[in-house]
Amino acid sequence: MTIIERQIEINSFTFDVRSSGDEGELVILLHGFPETSHMWIPLLEHLGSNGYRAIAPDLRGYSRGARPEGAENYSYTTMVDDVLGIAEAFDSERFHLVGHDHGAGLGWFVAGTHDNRIASWSALSVPHIDAFGNAIATNPEQSERSQYILFFQQEGAAEKTLSDNDYAGLKAVWNQSSPEQVEEYLRVFRQPGALTGALNWYRGITVAGEGRQPIGDVSVPTILIWGNQDQAIGRPGVEATPPLMSGPYRLIELDVGHWLIQEAETEVLREITNHIGAFPV
Repeated sequence: MTIIERQIEINSFTFDVRSSGDEGELVILLHGFPETSHMWIPLLEHLGSNGYRAIAPDLRGYSRGARPEGAENYSYTTMVDDVLGIAEAFDSERFHLVGHDHGAGLGWFVAGTHDNRIASWSALSVPHIDAFGNAIATNPEQSERSQYILFFQQEGAAEKTLSDNDYAGLKAVWNQSSPEQVEEYLRVFRQPGALTGALNWYRGITVAGEGRQPIGDVSVPTILIWGNQDQAIGRPGVEATPPLMSGPYRLIELDVGHWLIQEAETEVLREITNHIGAFPV
């Protein structure tokens, strides 16, 4: 299955996207930090080969033409329009949504606020953001795991630490990625403003107190794929997710870490494809 790289215009921004499949139900894939749409190549190939049209954008801050300055431009409230705009650019009112890490956080927000647009939602690593936020605030274990967020919110200091010695800090995070993938990530992060744009996702969640505004119950059919060896996301938020799900929901717990598609590709591709197939647009 051929992966096509192209650019699309959404409002005043230009997004770099990877896509597979020319027709079929639309599936939008949202990457996390510090990755790009390249992380989704196995799933793009798999979905395209199974009759879907899959789109993986380099999200705001990562695409050269969608890198506004200022953390206020990186709140979920603002970026939800990017996701909906991508669907509209491909003539789809309803679509399937998949997200990992920060892409999962944004995906939860989209599913919670625009349930009429989402046929199915597949969250990787991150539980319901209300449950996760509450766990960070009240659970000592999760609070300790999330201390890195406070550092990433320090403008300038975080950029310097992660980029010193030819981005050694980022390279240490990519310990499950192939050399090819690392080079592709570095191609983006070496661009002017890209690292700040990516880190602004951490800074934007505090804009106008957004991090304290709950999205409430989610009715969209949902799976959460979580690795029980994840160093950043522990069990408390995962266990607090089911009461917030008013629609079909299933947890898939894997004995792996945070980088699910790299560590458990076969299981992740199978579970997402089965879930999408069970809830057609």
